[in-house]
Amino acid sequence: MINYISMDKNEIIRQEQIEVPELEDGAVLLKTLYSEVCGTDVHLLHEQLTGVPYPIIPGHVSTGIIDKIKDVVLDIDGNKLEVGDVVTFLDVHETCNSCWYCLVAKESTRCPSRKVYGITYSANDGLLGGWSQKIYLKPGVKILRLASKEMARTFIAAGCGLPTAIHAVQRANIKLGDTVVVQGSGPVGLMAAILAKASGAFDVIMIGGPDHRLEIACKFGIDKIINIFDLSKEEREKQVIAYTNNRGADVIIEATGVPNAVSEGFGMIRDGGTYVIVGQYTNAGDISINPHLDINKKHLNIRGSWGSDFSHFYLAVKFVQKYSEKYPWEEIISKEYTLNEADQALQDVKNYVIMKAVIKPN
Repeated sequence: MINYISMDKNEIIRQEQIEVPELEDGAVLLKTLYSEVCGTDVHLLHEQLTGVPYPIIPGHVSTGIIDKIKDVVLDIDGNKLEVGDVVTFLDVHETCNSCWYCLVAKESTRCPSRKVYGITYSANDGLLGGWSQKIYLKPGVKILRLASKEMARTFIAAGCGLPTAIHAVQRANIKLGDTVVVQGSGPVGLMAAILAKASGAFDVIMIGGPDHRLEIACKFGIDKIINIFDLSKEEREKQVIAYTNNRGADVIIEATGVPNAVSEGFGMIRDGGTYVIVGQYTNAGDISINPHLDINKKHLNIRGSWGSDFSHFYLAVKFVQKYSEKYPWEEIISKEYTLNEADQALQDVKNYVIMKAVIKPN
C-alpha cells in the first residue's frame, strides 16, 4: 500500500492509502524524495482557486527516484530513462499543442486542456500529486534527470518559485544596468531577485519581510533590502526613489500576492518602466488605480505572468545545476516534514514562520 495526503474542501487534510497502480505503456512510477509546500497549497487549503477537483493530492513540484517504467520512456534529449534515475518532472501536463492558444498565440499556459499535478487532478484519478510515497507519471509527462539525490534536494529548494520567476523575468525584459525592485521576499520573490541579477541588473532592491526571509536574500547577494515592518508605504516609496536618482525603478516584479502591493508599485516605477505582476495567482481582492496618473502619463509597460511552461522548467533545472556551488541553496529549506506533519507544514507556510517547507514522504 502507498500512503498519501488527501486535501478536501473545508480544510480537511487526512492521510490515506491506495494500492500500487498498474502502469500504462509510457508511464513511470516515482518513489518520492521531496515535494515542496507552496503558497499555492495554502490557497488550495482555503479553496481560493477555481476549478479544483477536490479531493486532491497536493504537491505540484517534486523530485523522486524512478521505481517502475512501462515500455520505453525518453527524456527531452532523447535519452532512455531507467529505473533508479533521480528525476524531476514538469507538473503541467496535457497541454494540447493543438488549440489556438498553443499554436497561434504561443501562450500554452492558457491552453484550456492544461492540467497540473497537485492542483487540477483529483485524488480519485490516482497518485497525481507529490505529497505521496509514490507519484504516477502519466504517459507524456516531461521528465528531467537530476545528477544525484543531493541535487534533487537543491532543486526542490528552488522549487516552483524558480520556473515561475524565470517566466516573470523573461516578461520583464531586464537590460544590462537596470535597477529592479522585487516586491515580496518569499520563494518567488527570492528567485526573481536572483534572476534579475543574473540577467544584468546592476541594483536589485527587495521589499519584504519578515527578517529571516530578508536575511536569506542577503546571503544570495541581493543589493538592497527594505523591510515592510520598518517603514510605512510612503517611506518605502521615498526610499526606492532615493535609491534611483529620483527616477524610480526601471523594472518592478510584484511577487507578494497582496493586491495593495500593486498600488504601491505604481509609486516606485520610473516613467517608461516595466511592471510585471506575477504574485496575484488567486483573487485576493481589488485595488483602485488612476489610469491617467498611474499608467498612461507614466507610459508604463504592465505585464501579467501566469504559470510556466516546459521551457521555464528546463531552464530552472539547468540554472540550479550550473549554480549549485555559487548560491547557498540549503538556506532556503527551513524544515522537512513527514506526511503526518503536512497540516503543520501548511500552517507554517501560511504564517510566514519559514521560508520553504518540503514534504519528505518516505
